[in-house]
Amino acid sequence: MAEGRRREVLPARELLLWLPLLAGCTVVLWLFRDVLHEAHMALAYLLVVLAGSARNGRAMGAVLAVAAFLTFNFFLLPPFYTLAIEDALDWWILLAFLITGGVAAQLFHQAQSALEMAERRAREIDRLSALGAESLAGPRAADAVDAIARVIRAELGITGVQIVTIEEGTGEPTVLAQTPDDARAPARPDLIRLTMREGCIVGVGADGTARLAPHDRDLSWLLGHSGRYVGAMIPLRVHDRTIGFLGLDDPSGLGRDEHQAAFGDTLVYHAALAVERVRLASEAEHVAALREADRIKDALLASVSHDLRTPLTTIRALGAELRETGDERAAVIEEEAERLNRLVTDLLDLSRIRSGGLPIETEIVAAEDLVGAALQRLRGVAGVDRVRVHLPAGDVLPLGRFDFVQTLRALANLLENALRHSAGTYVDLDVIEEEGTLVLRVMDRGPGVPEAERQYIFDPFFRGKSRPGADHGGAGLGLAIANSVAAAQGGTITYEPRFGGGSTFELRLPAESV
Repeated sequence: MAEGRRREVLPARELLLWLPLLAGCTVVLWLFRDVLHEAHMALAYLLVVLAGSARNGRAMGAVLAVAAFLTFNFFLLPPFYTLAIEDALDWWILLAFLITGGVAAQLFHQAQSALEMAERRAREIDRLSALGAESLAGPRAADAVDAIARVIRAELGITGVQIVTIEEGTGEPTVLAQTPDDARAPARPDLIRLTMREGCIVGVGADGTARLAPHDRDLSWLLGHSGRYVGAMIPLRVHDRTIGFLGLDDPSGLGRDEHQAAFGDTLVYHAALAVERVRLASEAEHVAALREADRIKDALLASVSHDLRTPLTTIRALGAELRETGDERAAVIEEEAERLNRLVTDLLDLSRIRSGGLPIETEIVAAEDLVGAALQRLRGVAGVDRVRVHLPAGDVLPLGRFDFVQTLRALANLLENALRHSAGTYVDLDVIEEEGTLVLRVMDRGPGVPEAERQYIFDPFFRGKSRPGADHGGAGLGLAIANSVAAAQGGTITYEPRFGGGSTFELRLPAESV
């Protein structure tokens, strides 16, 4: 657009080039004016006007058209050497020439403007393509942000650019890219809060006053005020979330033309995508670190649990010897050793399940057999007689396809957990079949699980610390193992608060029909 504006000015040297050319054309036509028709002479002048318009723009074409109009009349139309017209038709020739010259100059100007715009759009597309390729192929997400900051500064021709993200939770701003490196920070804390809260552009005047743009305005609102603003903050939004802002700084003013503003809006969108990529890359690194820590933890638990087996065997042997001597402490030693042995077994099994090392052998099993085996396994648990089993009516018993041993362990864990928290009330076990799924529903009338803890109840070692008296001597592995066993064979375990108080755990497994 700057090039187009320069062509509207008439430099003296360009004018001195075209006026002699027009004079030379007049001399040639004057020599042959007796044999040439007026239309032929008008066409010769028109060629000069078109050439001047094509070379130096609309203003030059208009000047040449007026000059040609006067010289045509003065030297080539009778009466010669006057501006009078002898034949009335010559007025139409002159008028048609003047209109044609003006229209031709205007058409040339529009064609040149369209060409300049097309070339500019092509350059913008090339810059965006290169920018997109650099953003996607860059080894680091931060490199894409730096590249976009440099492009915005170059394309808008401003002094300083900052791309800032806002940390989730803390609300603290973090500068991801800044060009130049010593650019003056365009944002104040109060303006940052205003931009993030309102989600619209904030312009800063030379006196430090700020103005909030309407919510439906884009970058053209800011750049179209003829340098009224020397700084600005533009919110960066992705998926209707404001994740940061773009800071612009130019002491001479931020006024630009509408085409730069339109391209700037595209660059703002690319800046938002680059900031989102940085955020996602940071989250991915955090998740990878958590997975690695979880893997190391599982390996450590498996190693420690395995090493505990030998001293446990020794402790149990010593407890048996003390029992033979009549020492009353032997029973306590054996009971605690057995409890520790179960904990070690649970740790080893949980580690094997999560690493995919626990063998799962599915078979067709009757739900009644599974329930009976679970109650038999809990015969030593206090309150097992409070479990009420509800099987579907009819002669056909529901069947499922699952690993009997592992599923028995999961169901027993659910029942034992319910008995521990049922406070002496009944525990109901419903067995039903729903749309190809075998459902084992364990319901109690205990205190239930607080809403804040429900997302953690299937995590290893979670024991509901927010509930007084929630520690019943367990290690917090029962639900974690049950959930992992169910998932390993295509099933699920879910929790819901029971209507009227209590908890409901549903173990869902693939059903089978014969």
